[in-house]
Amino acid sequence: MLPVLLFPQFDPVVVSIGPLSIRWYALAYIAALVIGWRLVREWVLLKPAVASSEQADDFLTWATLGVVFGGRLGYVLFYQPGYFLTHPLQIFAVWGGGMSFHGGMLGVAVAIILYCRSQNIPVLGFADRISIAAPMGLGLGRVANFINGELWGRAASESLPWAMIFPTGGDVPRHPSQLYEALMEGLILFAIVLVCSRVESIRARFGMLTGIFLIGYSLARITGEFFREPDSFLGFLFAGATMGQLLSVPMLIAGVVLIVIAKPRPAVV
Repeated sequence: MLPVLLFPQFDPVVVSIGPLSIRWYALAYIAALVIGWRLVREWVLLKPAVASSEQADDFLTWATLGVVFGGRLGYVLFYQPGYFLTHPLQIFAVWGGGMSFHGGMLGVAVAIILYCRSQNIPVLGFADRISIAAPMGLGLGRVANFINGELWGRAASESLPWAMIFPTGGDVPRHPSQLYEALMEGLILFAIVLVCSRVESIRARFGMLTGIFLIGYSLARITGEFFREPDSFLGFLFAGATMGQLLSVPMLIAGVVLIVIAKPRPAVV
């Protein structure tokens, strides 16, 4: 029997300056937004161009608001509506944790629609460029989950070389499912969408890259949830599925629809 790994005791706080503390989770969001912004301002210019670099700059604020508000509201509505209904002020206590990746994506989707309409930018064409960068944020977020020692996996065999005991997971060896998800939702999905984005005929079919991203994320999330311990306050839901899996089904369907209806169209800047 191989020895079980113990979770490395990471400090969840990167740096503290007086009362201000910067946590790894916040740093992951900041890094994803900044790196994504720098890349998107170049990607929007790829033929067929869908926007200007300046418009990509302006969208950074919209994206930030979409991620934060969408992520928080998604958690409130999808995961603990009963609790927040009786503790409404806790909705604003984002420093206590509680963000939904599905909610964050919906928040960014709303931000894209509103911003593109105000700027006369093709919504799906712009969304395609954002979709290339999205897996970076997902991957970094999962790495931050691992550093925080949260959202750990289900019980694993002690013979699994990378089975790990987490501080809040009891004495049970578990799958480091955060790293599985970081690999699938982050690195692998980013590579797939990036390679597809290099093909001009795919870029010309507005909505196709977004569809590829949605399908890829949904499949990665559904797969990852088989190794992740469900939230204690939810457990297993319909037919033994988890909330993450159920929320991924509509995204999977939306991705298929976008690919089916994607047709070449001229860019409007």
